[in-house]
Amino acid sequence: MGREITLFESEERKSRADVSAFLRAVAEKIDTGRVTLKQGDTELALDLPGQLVLEIKVEDEEKGGKGMQHSLEIEIKWWEGIEDSGGVELG
Repeated sequence: MGREITLFESEERKSRADVSAFLRAVAEKIDTGRVTLKQGDTELALDLPGQLVLEIKVEDEEKGGKGMQHSLEIEIKWWEGIEDSGGVELG
């Protein structure tokens, strides 16, 4: 396995409305092919290829005294120089 390097990371509480607004804004940026993430003085610009891999995962995890943690993970991946074809349907 290759080595993983974290270039940017953020985790914060937001209202459901704020999360959905952020995701809509990300979707608009994905359409343009460029997503720029900013937090304080940190900025990371991503140039996206025409084909991406969309991974969706739903998990439940027991967190001891805190109870059950539920998560919906949406991950977008791509490889340098590789264009892949295929489709995902939202049902």
